[in-house]
Amino acid sequence: QVQAVESGGGLVQPGGSLRLSCAVSGSIISINAMRWYRQAPGKEREWVATISSGGSTTYADSVKGRFTISRDNTKNTVYLQMNSLKPEDTAVYYCNAVTKTEGNRYLEVWGQGTLVTVSS
Repeated sequence: QVQAVESGGGLVQPGGSLRLSCAVSGSIISINAMRWYRQAPGKEREWVATISSGGSTTYADSVKGRFTISRDNTKNTVYLQMNSLKPEDTAVYYCNAVTKTEGNRYLEVWGQGTLVTVSS
């Protein structure tokens, strides 16, 4: 069984920072690209950031310059450092990864989500 678990969400004031983590576990051979998405109440899910297996990154325009995605392959973990947070960043944040599992199978895994609330 392969799973991803996010952590690090919480309540933060505008202008503050949070660091989200997502650890992937299970019978994993390798992990390809890892991504962060978010979904605000009543809104559709939106893509936030991607980091490739080689470490290249891309960001949504809404978070560019404020958020940084990184990964630690020794821990099978992806991070999202969020700085200069705005109320509009309030959402449930989800991580996503495509993993290569035992038997050379590819499995897309989603985390359960972690809530980030930016409010005074």
